[in-house]
Amino acid sequence: MEQMPHTGLPFMKMHGLGNDFVVLDARARPVEVTPTLARALADRHRGVGFDQLAVIGTGAADAHLTFFNSDGSTSAACGNATRCIARFLMDEIGCDSLTLTTDHGTLQAVDAGDGLTSVNMGPPQLDWQEIPLAEEMDTLELPIEGSPTATGMGNPHCTFFVEDAEAIPLAQFGPRYETHPLYPQRTNVQVASVTGPDRLRMRVWERGVGITLASGSSSCATAVAAARRGLTGRRVTIDLDGGTLQIDWREDGVWMTGATAHVFSGTLTPDWLASL
Repeated sequence: MEQMPHTGLPFMKMHGLGNDFVVLDARARPVEVTPTLARALADRHRGVGFDQLAVIGTGAADAHLTFFNSDGSTSAACGNATRCIARFLMDEIGCDSLTLTTDHGTLQAVDAGDGLTSVNMGPPQLDWQEIPLAEEMDTLELPIEGSPTATGMGNPHCTFFVEDAEAIPLAQFGPRYETHPLYPQRTNVQVASVTGPDRLRMRVWERGVGITLASGSSSCATAVAAARRGLTGRRVTIDLDGGTLQIDWREDGVWMTGATAHVFSGTLTPDWLASL
């Protein structure tokens, strides 16, 4: 980090269905991300802007990924960022599958063809302690108005099934439940409606971020919750504000498939870095 103000810091801008990321490649050059740097980069007026910041590091697998929210907090999982980076690395290496590690665990990624990328986000956490919740309870229907379902996908989720997801005032609804006392680490909040056989319309409020156009881990959590409640099967299509994801809850984990985009690459200037 000491050399960055003198040389600048390369970055990539990516998105998965409008869920956007700044990606730092720390494999050849160590990068120390502080909450101050993360928040400054996230500023869409004075920085670059992102929903999450991802850092590519080295590890026992093809790469290790670390994630930060736009408020500077950390997250163990970020599904769309994982897909974006997996696509970048597969193109770089020249392969059609690879293994990534995150603070959530080891994830497999494959080229799904037609420009789509699939990532196995691992088995969901369904026990209250693993999610985690503040006290023991049935995670299928929480004692909260609307009886949402709690799911862990490396980060906590609270999914409300409603008649019309479009009608929910998410800007007010999301923050009300992000900090609910049952979630000691805060939670991502989803509102979802069944729109057809094995098809859901979902909108999301991400903890530490706010409303986002898409969320991979939220999509996985919502698909798991819908299957557990008998609303859908284990393979579903989820329509988000930014596009569509295919979610398949298999024996080996929850697979997520969708499009990715590497929008541009740039360099943070030495003067900007020194100002932080």
